[in-house]
Formats: sequence, structure tokens, C-alpha cells
Amino acid sequence: MNRQEVEALYADRNPLTGILLKVVSVATFVAMASLIKAAGRVPAGEIVFFRSAFAILPILILLAWRHELRSALKTTRPVSHVARGLVGVTSMGLGFFALTRLPLPEAITLNYAQPLLVVVFSALFMGEVVRLFRWSAVVVGLIGVVIISWPKLTLFTDGSAMGNDEALGVTAALLAAGVSAIAMLLVRRLVHTEKTATIVLWFSLTSTVAALGTIPFGWVPLTGGQAACLIGSGICGGVGQILMTESYRHAPMSTIAPFEYTSMILGIAVGFVVFGDLPTIYTLVGGTIVVGAGLFIIWREQRLGLKRGQARKVTPPA
Repeated sequence: MNRQEVEALYADRNPLTGILLKVVSVATFVAMASLIKAAGRVPAGEIVFFRSAFAILPILILLAWRHELRSALKTTRPVSHVARGLVGVTSMGLGFFALTRLPLPEAITLNYAQPLLVVVFSALFMGEVVRLFRWSAVVVGLIGVVIISWPKLTLFTDGSAMGNDEALGVTAALLAAGVSAIAMLLVRRLVHTEKTATIVLWFSLTSTVAALGTIPFGWVPLTGGQAACLIGSGICGGVGQILMTESYRHAPMSTIAPFEYTSMILGIAVGFVVFGDLPTIYTLVGGTIVVGAGLFIIWREQRLGLKRGQARKVTPPA
């Protein structure tokens, strides 16, 4: 079943329920990021372990409730799952490192580079046809990313420890977006043959094991508060994944995807109230440009999907 058929299957369900689940999933992921930031300067590999290991708990509960626990790990493509897991855990580690070095609004907003890079990598590595409109949106969106990043990247030249920390944070966030885009391409291939539960569970298990491999690189003893924050972040990550998956059962992806950008508003609000972080003018202007470009790409994808659907209706079967 391809994407258009899946969308047609769920389009007549309850879009408002799908949108609500998507918004709640976004809020849950923002809570996850906030808990990670609240934990302080914990090594990225250690954060990944807690995020991955405790995400398994709500996933297993859901699978048991659906009586899918026994079949969840069954697959004919274990190597593909492990490859996807290793790429995903690299992106996760880079993103968590960025969270410990950047204000929350900037860390969240820089992640919006990911869907732009998915378009680029889809054209380069998967042979997808990307025409002028989407290329233009990608270029404009990347200009927005440069606007957000540039003030931090120039801090490499000031020599201060704080300046270097923020510059490293931006670099890690951008690398995380690029690696995450590659992970999304791997997921696209897996969804043709694998169930969502199988993909999610294999990823959580792979990233947990991979994170344990970072122990020799310097894990630190955690306080009770830090451990609680990281355990909470893992549970939020698992719940957020479930809610996001469920949202696509009630409405087409093109309807729900734009609500991903509510994380920018939530990130600014939580960053200000909890951490005292105020978004800079660069973050606001660049973020607006990136969001606008992302929304245009989503709209363009929807239009192309409608045209392809109409073409299939008009073209008689061979």
C-alpha cells in the first residue's frame, strides 16, 4: 500500500482527532526535550540510553494491549533495522548534545532543517523528481537556517568558552538534522514491508544497545533529579511516538504535518517560562522563513498527490 492509498484510507475518518493527537504528540516531544535540557550537562550517549530504554516501556504496553507483542520483532530485514537504528541513534545523540548547549527555542527551530534536507537527499539518493517550486522552497528554507545559525557560528572566532559551546551546539543541531533526514529515507524503505510497531521497537532496542557502547567515553553519576528527568524524557519519547503514529490513522499526512511547527511556539513558551530563554530576532526571523518553506513543501506535496490520484483515475488499467 503506497502513501496515497494510505491517505485515502484514513482521509474520511476524523481529521480533528488526528490533528489533536498530532499536537499532543508535539507537546510531548517538547516536554521530552525540556526534561533533557533540565538534566543539565549529561553526556549525549548517556541521555540516548535513558531516552531509548525507557521509551520501550509505553511501546511494550501498547503492543501487549493490542496482542501484538509476540510478532513485534518478527522481520525479514534485521540488517536494515539495525542500520536505521545506528543512523537514528547518531542523530539523536547529536540533537541531545545540541540541547545541552543551546537555548530550547533555537535547538527546536534548527531541527526544522530536517524536512528540507529530506527533499534534497530524496533527489540525490532515491531518484525522486524534485521540480523548481520545491527546490526554491528548500533554498529559501536553508537561508532561514543560515539566519538562525550565523550569529552562533561566528562565536567560534571570539575564543570564549560560552561562545564555543553555543557554536558547537548549532553545529551539532545541523548535523543532527542532516543525519535525521538520512534516517527518514531508511524508514521510507522499511515501511513498504514492515509494521510501524516493528520499526519503532527495533529502533528503540538498537539505540539502547548502541548507547551502552558509549560508557567508556565518560558517563557520569546522576543525581536523583537528573535520573528522574532522563527517565521522564524516555517515557515522553515513547508516548510521543505512539501518539504521532496514531494521529496518522485518523487523517492524511498532508493534513497533519503542518502542526509539527507548533513545537516552535511551545518551545519558545517553555524556554521562557522554565529556562528564562528568550528567542533572538535571528531565531524568530529565520524560524519564520524555515516554517514558511516547510509549509510550502507540504502544500506542494499535497497538490502533487492529488494530481497523481486524478491521473490514475483518468488512465485506464493496462
